[in-house]
Amino acid sequence: MKISRLRLLGFKSFVEPTDLVIEAGLTGVVGPNGCGKSNLLEGIRWVMGESSHKSMRAAAMDDVIFSGTNHRPARNVAEVTIFLDNSERQAPAEWNDSDLIEITRRIEREAGSAYRINGREARARDVKILFEDAATGARSPALVRQGQISEIVNAKPEQRRRVLEDAAGIAGLHSRRHEAELRLKGAEQNLARLADIMGQLASQIESLKRQARQARRYKDLSEEIRRGEALLAHLSWIDAQALVATEEHNFQETLALLGRATEDESKATRAEAELAETIQPLREKEAERGAALSRIRIETDGLAKEAERCTERRQELAKLASELEKDHAREVHQISEAKEILASFDVEAQAIEAAETEADAAEDHIHAAEEDAAAALEAAEKELAVVTERAAEHRARRKSLETAEAERRASIARINEKLQALQRDAEVAASGAPDSLKLASITEQGQRLAREIAASETAT
Repeated sequence: MKISRLRLLGFKSFVEPTDLVIEAGLTGVVGPNGCGKSNLLEGIRWVMGESSHKSMRAAAMDDVIFSGTNHRPARNVAEVTIFLDNSERQAPAEWNDSDLIEITRRIEREAGSAYRINGREARARDVKILFEDAATGARSPALVRQGQISEIVNAKPEQRRRVLEDAAGIAGLHSRRHEAELRLKGAEQNLARLADIMGQLASQIESLKRQARQARRYKDLSEEIRRGEALLAHLSWIDAQALVATEEHNFQETLALLGRATEDESKATRAEAELAETIQPLREKEAERGAALSRIRIETDGLAKEAERCTERRQELAKLASELEKDHAREVHQISEAKEILASFDVEAQAIEAAETEADAAEDHIHAAEEDAAAALEAAEKELAVVTERAAEHRARRKSLETAEAERRASIARINEKLQALQRDAEVAASGAPDSLKLASITEQGQRLAREIAASETAT
């Protein structure tokens, strides 16, 4: 069997249906980090029956479902389907009747996973054994994941044995042997439990034997008790017969006594009737007196309640009178304060009237002063404009004079330098006895420079 195609839907970053075709030869997936290359290998391992969410780089198995982005909603279902080429008929007999085997694992959020092989429901164990028989599987070394090379190098002998079993194609037999061993262990445990149960049953049998002996003894004792109770009942019956005869004699005597009592009762009834005729007027008087007594009691209770209400009303009126006295004192105090405030208001009103009179008198003077101030302000503004203009002219003239002064100072400096040079030349000429023409020329240049210096100082 060979893997021919892989289809992913909603698995991790593959939100849309994605098919990976694995052709004959070498098929590779190239891309930058984070593009989903590892998700393809994890999808193959997941559909092969991987049950550890840590191997899927997830905190829970539901995290393999697409969790959504800013532009796409999350999915509730993830599905991975792997297609196996079975043209060589190497699959188990149950699915060896078709050229293509389709294995699908589907997970629904918070509902677990389900497997289907060629559209039929299957167990995870069936899928696991199918791939192990083909020398592969979710934990097979043939599926090289990140860090697996170092794991194989540092593997223990048991783990290396698993690698060799996968390479030899006996992983399925190893899995079946492991299951058979688990079943044998279960059978041994069942036998041990059966031995325990048989021991318990043996102890229960002994207990039941003891209970049977006790039951037989109880039955014998019950027979003796019944015979004793029958004898006791017979003796009780004899005593009861004698008691019945005695009671019949007593009954006859009681009947005679009852006849005499009946005669006495009739006499007493006649006497009671005679007395009842005399008692009726007394009962009527007693009822009248009772009604009067009831009225008196009712009136007494009403008067007592009325007295209580009067007392409470008197207390309320006294309390109200004290409160009215307090209110009266407070009102008197407030009236005195109001009178003082009114008096101060009168004084303030008189002061305000006097101030208004003075203000009316001074209003004309204020208007005239305001007009004079406005005229003076206008004249001052005009004068300020003139002064400002003159100041600007003076600043410009001063700046030009400063510039001319700087230029003249520079000219004087140059002339002084020339003069010093002429003096040096004159000294040289005096020491060397030059001709008269050269001396006259130097003297003339010195006089001209002196005149320029004097003119510059005069201009400054």
